[in-house]
Amino acid sequence: MKGNIPPETTSFVGRDTELLWLDRALAHRRLITLTGPGGVGKTRLAQRAALRAASASEGPERPAPHGDTSPGAPAGRADGNAYGRTGGGAYTAPARFPDGVWWADLATLDSPHLLLPTVSDAVDLADHSPRMPVESLCEWLADKRLLLVLDSCEHMADDCAQLVGELLTAAPGLTVLATSRRPLGNTREAVREVAPLPADGADALALFRERVTARLGPAPLAEPGAEAAAAAVCRRLEGIPLAIELAAAQVGAASVVEVAEKLGSRFALPERPGFVWPPRHRTLRTAIGWSHELCAPLERLLWARLSVFRGAFDVSAAEAVAAGGPLAFADVATTLERLVEQSVVLRVSTGLGDRYRMLDTIREYGQEWLRELGETGAVATRHAEHFSELARWADASWSGADQLLAYRLIEDTHPDLRAALDHWLAHDPAAAAELASLLVYFWTCCGHLKEARATLEQALERYTVPGPTRIRALTGLGVTVTLQGDHEAAAAIDAEVRAAAEADGGRELLIAAACLTGLLGMLTGRAAEGLAAVRAAVADAPGGPFDSPDRLRCALAEVLSLTALGAFEEGRAMALELRAGCVRTGELWARSYLDYQLSIVALFSATPAEAVGYARTMLESKRLLGDAFGIALGLDLLAAALAADGRAEEAASAYGTGGAYWRSVGHPQRGAPELQPIRERCEQTARAALGDEAYAAALARGAAAHAPASLAAAHLPDLPGPA
Repeated sequence: MKGNIPPETTSFVGRDTELLWLDRALAHRRLITLTGPGGVGKTRLAQRAALRAASASEGPERPAPHGDTSPGAPAGRADGNAYGRTGGGAYTAPARFPDGVWWADLATLDSPHLLLPTVSDAVDLADHSPRMPVESLCEWLADKRLLLVLDSCEHMADDCAQLVGELLTAAPGLTVLATSRRPLGNTREAVREVAPLPADGADALALFRERVTARLGPAPLAEPGAEAAAAAVCRRLEGIPLAIELAAAQVGAASVVEVAEKLGSRFALPERPGFVWPPRHRTLRTAIGWSHELCAPLERLLWARLSVFRGAFDVSAAEAVAAGGPLAFADVATTLERLVEQSVVLRVSTGLGDRYRMLDTIREYGQEWLRELGETGAVATRHAEHFSELARWADASWSGADQLLAYRLIEDTHPDLRAALDHWLAHDPAAAAELASLLVYFWTCCGHLKEARATLEQALERYTVPGPTRIRALTGLGVTVTLQGDHEAAAAIDAEVRAAAEADGGRELLIAAACLTGLLGMLTGRAAEGLAAVRAAVADAPGGPFDSPDRLRCALAEVLSLTALGAFEEGRAMALELRAGCVRTGELWARSYLDYQLSIVALFSATPAEAVGYARTMLESKRLLGDAFGIALGLDLLAAALAADGRAEEAASAYGTGGAYWRSVGHPQRGAPELQPIRERCEQTARAALGDEAYAAALARGAAAHAPASLAAAHLPDLPGPA
């Protein structure tokens, strides 16, 4: 199933009535908003509903059920067999969302200008065009039938309402499920207020039991008086799920009976001045405050400082940002583990190891304390310094064995890198310009091209001091503008960059500027000019292509220019030598484009099987890097090579998948200009071999494989080709 729903990490308890209502609402309404106070379970309910919708959409299309299924119908009046629901909770539903169920986490956003990029990322749109972002997003969704979940809209509800209104108008097959502490105010909106679990009901007690037994087994609940005490805790906390989970986390350090007694005395205390929460939030605020008071002083300090993180973080990030004063660097890891044990911080297992995050309501409480401590500015600066240092490491590692790890870390920390950029833009534009320039080759590869351009433009507008920092940022802007296809603007930036680099005289700046000239020349039919620029830049520079990222990119630009000029033998020899270095060091980005060039040379040299092998290894590198634009390029080339090799059906399927990827980056086909004629001939050959009907069917099958897993299964079955 297409989509990106976050996995459930704990058991889901109760909410049968709400889920049945959502099943019906998602079948009949296009905008549904779950409202309610923080900690009441809106996100978990939306997550479970999204998983049910995704599961249902994997099955065949079914007719709508009989009975009253309107979104507003009381649960008790619904047809008992609606959507195949049984007493045990099983159900089936129409395949409403064949294009997937997609999740956008808005809780990490500090500014409305990040809303569009976040939603675009969520629906797998990596737009490379210079069009307005909302226009690109509307076009991408226009012919799709999908469910988009917008989680945590409350801090930008008006902006969300405006965006959702535009998307629903442009995309008739779109359904939106939002969570927010208040309605969005859209006239098409169906609102469901999510209430706490019934305080005296079985579900609240089951939640408490499950969270205790998951950590400690059944023993604490078998102690005398534990059952009654657990029920008292649930009543006292009014059935609010997050409050119940925080209380359950205190069991172990104290018995269930002791937790109930301490909680009762805590509720007898007056509100602490300085924290003003809405009335319906006060029970949760009291529960969080009680958990806070049970923490040791250093645990409370770490809680406050960790609230600066927007996304998930690892131990090293926590140490870099939160250590200082009474909290020693060596004590951060153990203190963090104690916060995990108390459910203040959640542990998340990822491909990069254990990472940690805070729920919104917990983070908000920590931010209040951070303000009271007077540390908000200082901790935000340490946070920005840490992520700037991460970007420096990633840039330095770009041309070596850690390149793939660097790409994954930059993508994984995207919310915090954005927060760091916002901090620097407000407080240190020079640092913003540096950080934005360091991220260019990561963000342009991973679908954040428009965001990279916008950030660089903001930084350059605010930081006008001539020198290496501004030249680097201007060079990065030139790359982003070139990749968007805005070649007139790119040419003006290229001229400015070359003049500034020549005036400065720094060797690496001149090489970086030549990379831009080479890239622009290759894409605008001026490959000879680009080739001359890159050769002049490295002619007097000691060292080789793997001595710095700029030198490797310059060497690649030389190969690309040679191929564009038809110097196939010279280009092939240089590409093979450079590729061997990439294989030796574990570098992937440059290698992928070298494979692309070697495939083109093989195709023009009438060795299509060799062209297929190089195209597939290129695609595997691009898949690992998450480069949708590069995948689109590679699929075009693979399709042409397969057609030339007489494999017409595979070629048509690859063309179909490539078309889907081109749409996802907002461009028509944009391969190497020299490939265009042979690609068209190969496409005609494949169509003639299959016939129009069979060709169209294979094309459609390929288009359905627009996702990394599907791509690998359809076009990279065994990766034949060069090592």
